[in-house]
Amino acid sequence: MNQIKIGKYIQLKRKEKNITQEQLSETLGVSNKTISKWECGKSLPDYSLVEILCDTLEVTTSELFNGEDSGSDKKAMIEMLEKIQNLENQKNIMFGILLIILGIACLCLSQLFSGSNFKEFISGVLLGLSVGEMLVGIFITASSITKQ
Repeated sequence: MNQIKIGKYIQLKRKEKNITQEQLSETLGVSNKTISKWECGKSLPDYSLVEILCDTLEVTTSELFNGEDSGSDKKAMIEMLEKIQNLENQKNIMFGILLIILGIACLCLSQLFSGSNFKEFISGVLLGLSVGEMLVGIFITASSITKQ
């Protein structure tokens, strides 16, 4: 923990709230010299005062001890979620293309079987499977492309 950074953060948040050192000290039940020591980085708030201090300054405990707002964390989280969503769409597109290719392969295989009733049955199953795979592949690919 960087006491100076924390102190400057306390001072910044106190000034953003238009609170004097005296007013903050009264709220926390400490002297204004204690607030001054915190802001100069000479000491840190006692653990029993941290929750009240955070509530007064409207910051989280992690923001207080990091000495900065966590807004950059929120931006990074949003960027990460966008990247994950893009990867998910790319995965779906690849899956759809794979289904289309498999459907074409099954269609080709269905043309190889003919002759007996069993071979005609297998040919029909492969033909039906190929049509189904291609339709599902087209649907998945199209829906993923429209999401982008």
